[in-house]
Parts: sequence; C-alpha cells; structure tokens
Amino acid sequence: MNDIRRSVPVLRSLASGLALFILAGCQTAPPAPRPPVVLPAPIGPLGVQPPAAATPLMTPTTFAALPGWQQDDLGAAWPAFLASCKAVASKPAWAEVCAAAITIDGRDGAAVRTFFETRFVPNLIRAADGADTGLITGYYEPMLNGARRRGGAYQTPLYRVPDDLLTIELGAVYPELKGMRLRGRLVGNKVVPYSTRAEIERAAIAGKELLWVDDPVEAFFLEVQGSGRVQLNDTGDTVRVAYADQNGHPYKAIGRWLVEQGEMPAKDVSAQRIKAWIVAHPQRRQELFNANPSYIFFKEERLPDPAIGPKGALGVALTAGRSVAVDAQLLPLGAPVWLATTRAGSDEPMQRLMMAQDTGGAIRGAVRADFFYGFGKAAADSAGLMKQRGQLWVLLPLSQAATLQSR
Repeated sequence: MNDIRRSVPVLRSLASGLALFILAGCQTAPPAPRPPVVLPAPIGPLGVQPPAAATPLMTPTTFAALPGWQQDDLGAAWPAFLASCKAVASKPAWAEVCAAAITIDGRDGAAVRTFFETRFVPNLIRAADGADTGLITGYYEPMLNGARRRGGAYQTPLYRVPDDLLTIELGAVYPELKGMRLRGRLVGNKVVPYSTRAEIERAAIAGKELLWVDDPVEAFFLEVQGSGRVQLNDTGDTVRVAYADQNGHPYKAIGRWLVEQGEMPAKDVSAQRIKAWIVAHPQRRQELFNANPSYIFFKEERLPDPAIGPKGALGVALTAGRSVAVDAQLLPLGAPVWLATTRAGSDEPMQRLMMAQDTGGAIRGAVRADFFYGFGKAAADSAGLMKQRGQLWVLLPLSQAATLQSR
C-alpha cells in the first residue's frame, strides 16, 4: 500500500498547474513594466549548491572489469539462462540472443563464454546514493511435516487465498504505477487494508486451510522463503506449496525487531540465532512473529521431479546456486547478473553468473539480492547465515544496452 505514495508528485503537479491557471485568469491587465533591479556583484560564494546529478542506475563496463569472470564455470549457469529465455524470448531485446542460445553447446565452456562476451554488455549497478555495494542474503526451499486434516501435532494451518482478498491494479488508474498492486478487502462500499498477521492469528480464516503442519516456527519461515515442500503424514505423499498471494502489508524483518528490542546485536542476526531465541523465549514467539504484519497465502503444486526447484516470480523453475531474487522495480527479471560477494558467514569470495528469476518482499533496492541455495539441510544452513556485502552487474543484450546509452 505504500506504493501509492508515488502518485503524490502527479497530484502535486496537477494542483500547481491549476493554481497557476486560476491566478492567471484573475489578472485583468498585465502589470506595468518596472526598471530592472541591479544587484551588486557577490563578494564570495552564495552558499547555494546546484542539485547533484542523479546517479545512474547502470554504468556500462567490460567483462574484464568483473571480478572472477574468467574463473567461473559459466556452463553451470547455462541451464538457468535457457530457463530465463523461456520467459523473455518474446521481448524484442531478447529474441535474437535467445534464438542464438539454442545453437550453443552448453557443455562447451569456451563457446558459452564467447556467447556472453559477444552478445552482452555488463552494467555496474549503483544505488541512488551512488553506493555500488549492498546486502546479499540467501533463501532455500524448506521441508515441513504436515497433514491434510487437523489433529495431533498438526495444529498450524497454511492458508489458501481468502475469498475476500481484493487486488487492485493501480496501473489501470495511474499509468505511471504500472505493475503496482493495492490489496485490501471491501467493507460496505470502502476498500480497507486487509488483516495483518496478528489479526489473522487471532481470527482463523475458516475453510481456507490448505494443509496443517506440526511446527509454527517452520511455518513462519516457510512464508519468508516463499515456497517449500510438505511431507504428508497421513498419505505419505510430498507436495510443494507455492506462493499464491500476500495480504498487502509490507514485509518487516523479525531479526531487525530483535535488534531494536535489544535482544541481540545486529552482527549476530541469523535464522539459526532467531530460532534459538524463540526456544529460549517461547512465550514471546507470537509477539516476535507479529512484528512482521505481512502474511503469505499458498497454493498446492505437484512434485513430479524432486530435483526441479520451485518456480520464481519469472515463472520458471529456480536453479540452486544460479538463481537470484532482485527488486524487479529496478532490475530486469530474466537478465543474467554477475554477483561478487563472499560465501555465507565467511570472507571467502563467491563470484559467479546468476539469473534474476525471482523477487521477494524483503528484496528492495538496486544493490540487493537474495541467493537461492536450493533444497535440503545444507541449503537451509547456508541461507540462514547468508548476510554478506556484495556487488551486482546486470548483463544486457547489445541492442538494449545501446538504447540505454543513447538516452
């Protein structure tokens, strides 16, 4: 709902224009000319600085400038790139490169490297304040234990999308807000914000239980990851639960809340430390969870091949170690991204070609990314510790890069 603030400048412009029109209409005759006022020459700096030029989001550079470019096994990223092409090949800027990719043998590392170096331009990403480093976190696909019916240990529901959740496409009214959505519910003839996490926990959404799981903490972290798997105790099947919708409230990190409450220093925040805090303070668990008003609703999907990852926001299956979530308002989904950071909880460099294939409620800003680690305990351990600094370069097709430079 905060996105609607971006319409304020438009309204202000309209109001200013209307005011000028009214004032002009009230003047019956132009004022008499006055002699010009001659100011003395300034004796020193006036103290008013001109506005600083806006920092460009993307700055073209060369592959030689990418740290570790020559050392990465680009062939390992090739399947993820082909997956991106399934989603973006219909776009004019991507049609040619995706068509050419079909002719490349992904097992030939030299051919893959030549493909990227001759058809793309790397662009260093900077934030609005000029910073070229930002936060790199990690996520994974968890496994939960559950059942289709409530009973025994299975007392925590995963909800389907409620019938009364409204989604309003703001671009239909304000073209400059294309791609932005407002969520809420109808009360009388007014649309009001949808229930927060605390409100949903107090009043169950009866009839919309998708599955029941045995651990409320893991259910909460499932929402943070966006998708996962559930081993069904009553049938023996394993199903995938995928993101279906969200209640419209902004995501707020519970780790930050713990820091603000003085419960742990910022440098110690990790999924592992947060779970340990919950074990030590079980009576405050819901208070902690309610600090994040965002709530995720799920849908069930079949799991025909456990080796295939969940679908990201791009609509293609994520590839462990080669897919990354970005802020799609700033960086193009589907594009290759060069990531230069360090391994989870370590100073060891990690520099590799990734594909921007997902988004996330906490992923906001230009130099911000979430590294997909895949499925399993090792993935969960790494994702929980991933809180590194890093840099991003977006690789754009030559035609698109040339268009940006001409602006």
